[in-house]
Amino acid sequence: MRKHEIQSQKLNEDFHKFSAKTLKFAGEYLSSIESYSVLPDTQPGELKARLPEELPEKGEDFNRLIDDTAEFIAPAMTHWNHPGFMAYFNSSASLPGIMGEILAAVFNNNAMVWKSGPGSTELEEVTLEWFRKLVRVSPQFRGFIYDTASVSVMHAFSAARENLNLGIREKGLFGRVLPKLKIYASEQAHSSIDKAALLLGTGLDGIQKIPVDENFAMIPEELEKKLSEDISNGVLPLAVVATIGTTGSTAIDPLPKIAEITNKYKVWLHVDAAHAGVVSMLPERKDLFTGHEAADSMVINPHKWMFVPLDLSVLFIKNPDVLKRAFSLVPEYLKTSADDTATNYMDYGIQLGRRFRSLKFWYVMRYFGREGLCDIIRGHLDIAHYFLEKLKTISGIEILAPLNFSTICFMHNPGISDQEELNRYNARLMDEINRDGRIFISHTKLNGKFTIRVVFSGINQTKNTADTALEIIAKTIKSL
Repeated sequence: MRKHEIQSQKLNEDFHKFSAKTLKFAGEYLSSIESYSVLPDTQPGELKARLPEELPEKGEDFNRLIDDTAEFIAPAMTHWNHPGFMAYFNSSASLPGIMGEILAAVFNNNAMVWKSGPGSTELEEVTLEWFRKLVRVSPQFRGFIYDTASVSVMHAFSAARENLNLGIREKGLFGRVLPKLKIYASEQAHSSIDKAALLLGTGLDGIQKIPVDENFAMIPEELEKKLSEDISNGVLPLAVVATIGTTGSTAIDPLPKIAEITNKYKVWLHVDAAHAGVVSMLPERKDLFTGHEAADSMVINPHKWMFVPLDLSVLFIKNPDVLKRAFSLVPEYLKTSADDTATNYMDYGIQLGRRFRSLKFWYVMRYFGREGLCDIIRGHLDIAHYFLEKLKTISGIEILAPLNFSTICFMHNPGISDQEELNRYNARLMDEINRDGRIFISHTKLNGKFTIRVVFSGINQTKNTADTALEIIAKTIKSL
């Protein structure tokens, strides 16, 4: 038997032998995750110094791989599944999502064209139709899975650019005269808008930030004023972005009014609901997307608040043909007899290879069901309200933004009048809170104020989590 044949046989034998050990480690890690500090007590380069510099000449026993993962890797991780992870927008992985991810790796399917992955292609179509109905998105839209919001936004803007019929697909951007393109978004819009502008050639100068009101939502009158002014000066608007749940404060832009303006000026309207969009599944929040029917595209990320392991972002688009027109490129070796009747996902994006992401999403939705998902998200909203009311009782706490979902924005003022000094104090306060190890929080700036953010959206978070956070915050304030 040849060496590679022996290796292949050994792989199959080892899979049965070590899969149980791997899953045992995974289960023990998840059940004991609170024994770790959410943020690792480590410095840049520390882990690299503990690991071998050279690849081993001969293969090592798999037991050592798991043992070294436990000894070296796990302690150096920031633990996103930890209930004390309250920073950014938490992306926590649930049991069905983890199992779906494992099986997706086992299948190792590349759904470039339908023929290369009939099962994964059609499961994605079914899963996204379930999701569309779950979050009350109009049947006018069709969904596509990408990895992150940045990539989803890039594809939405690419479709918007193709919709302008500037011949960019054929002739490119350079060596000819084109109108200046601009993207319009609020001052609080996510940086994925800026990344897309860099990639698509509008540049950062091609982003017009629109002022916000006292609740950090876009002011529609300011949008219309800028659109009208730019158009009269020869600017060609590429897209307007309305955000439902901004990253800094979870502000809600007035979508119906913005839609009226984009309709009037015939500008592509994109809705960024990456984090908060899932809340629309709750009957009591069914009006969250009021006016979205007028949009051309929208993004929701199930990996942010629907317990699907990273990464999975969904782009809904009203006219998928324009997306296909922007990206479809079929070499001879990928042409199939099913091209006219089946979906070939490579036609709808920059990627040729596509991971089987829909399996873990399908598992999550089936495992929890509509009722279970609603119960968990509603629970997070309740915990956030509970936390906010308790937080207000701490002397010197100032709430800096409305609680629209489950993100609380605040600062503490012990009596400092100078804003810069107060900002430095709150930065130190946040660092000291994180140093405790039981929770991890992050910050933004609102109206020039250093703003501490606490987010409740993790699968393992409870009121006890909120109580722990309150205890640490109060204790740290007292110590400072």
